Amino acid sequence: MKTTLCARALLLAGCASLATFAAPAAAQDTAADVAEEAETAEDDGTIYVTARRREERLIDVPLSVTAISGEDLLQQGVQDIVAVAQQVPNVTLEVSRGTNTTLTAFIRGVGQQDPVGGFEAGVGLYVDDVYLNRPQAAVLDIYEVERIEVLRGPQGTLYGRNTIGGAIKYVTAELPDETSVKIRGTYGSYDQADLIVSASTPISDSFKIGVAGARLSRGGFGENLTLGTENYNRDAWAARGTIEFDSGPVFIRLSGDYIKDNSLARQGHRLIPSLLTRQPVLGDVFDTRAGLNIVDQEVEAYGGALNIAIELNDTITIKSITGYREDSSTTPIDFDSLAAADLDVPAIYANDQFSQEFQLLYESENLSGVLGFYYLDANAFTAFDVALFTTVAGLTAQTLGDVNTKTWSVFGDFTYDLTDTISVSVGGRYTNDKRTSQVLRTTFLGGFSNLFGGTGAPLAVTSNFNGSATFKDFNPRASISWQPNADHNLYFTYSQGFKGGGFDPRGQTTACRNARGGACTPQEVFDFMAFDPETVDSFELGWKASLLDNRLNISLAGFIAQYTDVQIPGSVGFDANGDGVNESFIGITSNAADADVSGIEFEGKALVGKDFAGDGSRFSINWSLGVLDAKFNTFIDAFGRDVANQRVFQNTPDITAHMGFNMGLPVASGMLDFIGLASLRSDASQFEVPNPFLDQDGFVLVDASIVYTADSGLWSLGVHGKNLFDKEYIVAGYNFVAGGNPPGTPFVSTLGREGTLTGFYGDPRRVFVTAQINF
Repeated sequence: MKTTLCARALLLAGCASLATFAAPAAAQDTAADVAEEAETAEDDGTIYVTARRREERLIDVPLSVTAISGEDLLQQGVQDIVAVAQQVPNVTLEVSRGTNTTLTAFIRGVGQQDPVGGFEAGVGLYVDDVYLNRPQAAVLDIYEVERIEVLRGPQGTLYGRNTIGGAIKYVTAELPDETSVKIRGTYGSYDQADLIVSASTPISDSFKIGVAGARLSRGGFGENLTLGTENYNRDAWAARGTIEFDSGPVFIRLSGDYIKDNSLARQGHRLIPSLLTRQPVLGDVFDTRAGLNIVDQEVEAYGGALNIAIELNDTITIKSITGYREDSSTTPIDFDSLAAADLDVPAIYANDQFSQEFQLLYESENLSGVLGFYYLDANAFTAFDVALFTTVAGLTAQTLGDVNTKTWSVFGDFTYDLTDTISVSVGGRYTNDKRTSQVLRTTFLGGFSNLFGGTGAPLAVTSNFNGSATFKDFNPRASISWQPNADHNLYFTYSQGFKGGGFDPRGQTTACRNARGGACTPQEVFDFMAFDPETVDSFELGWKASLLDNRLNISLAGFIAQYTDVQIPGSVGFDANGDGVNESFIGITSNAADADVSGIEFEGKALVGKDFAGDGSRFSINWSLGVLDAKFNTFIDAFGRDVANQRVFQNTPDITAHMGFNMGLPVASGMLDFIGLASLRSDASQFEVPNPFLDQDGFVLVDASIVYTADSGLWSLGVHGKNLFDKEYIVAGYNFVAGGNPPGTPFVSTLGREGTLTGFYGDPRRVFVTAQINF
């Protein structure tokens, strides 16, 4: 039994349920100890994570990790991964502008908010250890989840490229040992009506199968006044299937998932009157006048994973993780949010990826670690038209971008116990990252191109770029931990990460001439389109403790991160013919900056009281605090000037914090939980250049839940309130205007005639009821 559980734990990223407090254990665990602890974890409350690619107690891991159980997320009424950021310090997770399913993620000031293929993520997202290469369809819904782990700081050694800010691990629930059927329904504000059904059963002593399906729907928060449709609605179908084989030392899991999102386009709210037609700002921030509808908003994504773990003996386990994913989407992006086609951009995204990872895990009395090999073959295709019909009649600029990524790496990370209380960890990863890119830009006259059903005729090819580059990097990691006993861990960790380089997917080769003041050689064009990797060196000092007989658990960390060659993507209006009018916009990405980010993070959970109102009653609190000081040391603008003192980190508030509580009272034949959560975010800027209209002042969101769970475990009923004080807050936006600051200064459009300054907002107040029946 112990062998089976250990193999399963290694494969499924933990076979322990997540509870509130860590229990005492031996400071140094052998392989047999780990298996035995895993077997009893449900009873003793130990929190296990796989942040270092092997199962460990959370308190033993020498880096900043937050783990939230699926059970806690359900009790709080959390419905997608975005809400996790409310409980984790120095983390921003948002739905990207114009979509319901594309994720924008930042950790400790590092991320990427542009979803176009060719830009690499700064935060890695993993589903059952399979890396998602693109942000499309990455706003994952919360159902059948074991836990979510958030790893803060660069994770280059164990997780590779594009985890320069951190990593998020979405761990799905393993199948139960007995036949199980669960039905969960939700109904609430804006006609929200969700239904999730899951079922699983053992076929034999070794085989289990499980399926889950979800129907997720909600009316819009606002209205599209031009099209007469809803804005910010939800209309999605999702499914997941799993097959498990468990023969003792061999564990195999085959899983697949699918999502189809037919939600209407999420269009922006104008923050200023239109400059040409003088249409006023609408009163409701969720309303829009966007008129672009030549393509529907549609997202389809699916993927599969094959995880195999073979325990050769008590010391060595080998593991294979094979993954394939594919997604496609169309979206009508109406930048100006007006009925007229002033700055309209219909777009297509199509991504696919294949990945293979092999691991050899070693666990002995005083040495543990992992050796591994990783391979990824991914393709990202993007196509969009830029319509500026009010600038030049019927003129459209089309961009086709095709980016292929082939990357492989070898890595290792080992921990050695020098004494009973002191251990050292050393690791490294070598990565070979090849990027091949094609960027084709064509000007059409007479309307949209035929790719989007238009009748425009090609007028001129303004850019036809083909380029390839290979980026090689070695990322080391080292740490030392002092654990005077099982309840304390004082550690110091050095880690390094890098974000891959590439070619600007919106770049235009003819713009090289404008930038350099004359004709460009092929090498100069290549250099103009390309940008280098971004790297970071991070130093972290931390303390984790379980105090007062495990009633109080705290984690405190201070860190300094030094960034070099920071990638600065941007979009600017472009005058192709020198007539003084910008006919389109182009991308210009450079490694224009270096920066330092320092901060502290403090997390805690405390059991304040138990059995005070009958057996089983309890009252606990939890909190987090993140403080960041992020500043550019240099920032070179397009004119060669250092403007570091005029630039800020985007999507990075100086302070993030939350305070929550859970009071459980035995009522009748069950437990009644009262759950509250308040999360704070200080002022934040949408872009590196501050903008008083788009930038969000500090705010607090308050959520509350009341959940009744029968002692039998057969049913539960909950009432949940989100954003109870109905706070309006901006999460994304577009800006193609100059002026307006100080107030009263006239606005000047930098692209189009109406002036594009639009915002997208987080969810308003919502109240909903959930009911679950278990068979």
